[in-house]
Amino acid sequence: SNKYLYETKAICLCDCGKTHVVCLNSLTSGATKSCGCINKKGTHWTHGKTHHRLYSIYNNIKSRCYNPKTQCYYRYGGRGIKLFEEWLKDFSKFYKWAVNNGYKENLTIDRINNNGDYCPENCRWVSRKQQANNTARNHLIEIDHIKYTIKEASEKFNIPYGLLQQRIYHGWKPEEAICPKKKTNQFC
Repeated sequence: SNKYLYETKAICLCDCGKTHVVCLNSLTSGATKSCGCINKKGTHWTHGKTHHRLYSIYNNIKSRCYNPKTQCYYRYGGRGIKLFEEWLKDFSKFYKWAVNNGYKENLTIDRINNNGDYCPENCRWVSRKQQANNTARNHLIEIDHIKYTIKEASEKFNIPYGLLQQRIYHGWKPEEAICPKKKTNQFC
């Protein structure tokens, strides 16, 4: 009966990730569509996350990719880098992907391939240090078939950054730069 629908409540998991208790009647009638994160204002629906850090990240990506007046547009949209179509049309899909794929307040979004788009296959959440190591400005060297930035190699092989950078700059092979004895055929 209808009385059952008005009195029975359900615990629902919203698309935003929150749980919310709702009257069954509200669910079946379509009156409740979210935990409250989506608010109907006239004919315009909002996601309720305007002040969330992820919304700021999302808007910055859109600006870099689609607004030629943005200072760094030439490095993103100017090179043809775009935002995944589903994310571009719907912030909540970007939000859901982010929450389900490692987003944390101390991490930043990073494109694995700097020439690729902002899309699920090419994005990840990393520390600022990791992101700094994944820029087009970095000089990559290969040691034992593994690519490193000079900074990463410096830390991994315990060689002062400036010294390693100088050796590479002066034409030393990466293996010789981390182990000068290899340059003279001695063992490290």
